[in-house]
Amino acid sequence: MKWVAFGLGLCSTICVVQGWQLGAMLFSLPFCLIWIYYAWLRTEPQLKWINVTFACLYAYGLGRYAFLAMVANT
Repeated sequence: MKWVAFGLGLCSTICVVQGWQLGAMLFSLPFCLIWIYYAWLRTEPQLKWINVTFACLYAYGLGRYAFLAMVANT
């Protein structure tokens, strides 16, 4: 699972560098959820809450993107 998270993080980084905001959010949200669920760094619990915060922000961003796309099509 760590390799999946690594792949998602790598894809997200490429999307950021290329300026693909939607792709970055789509790859970053599951990356954060994997880190939240597995909590590999139990010695640093604040990292879990950082990932919870980012996951909420990515979910908001994706919801906002979908809402604006829906409004633009009406």
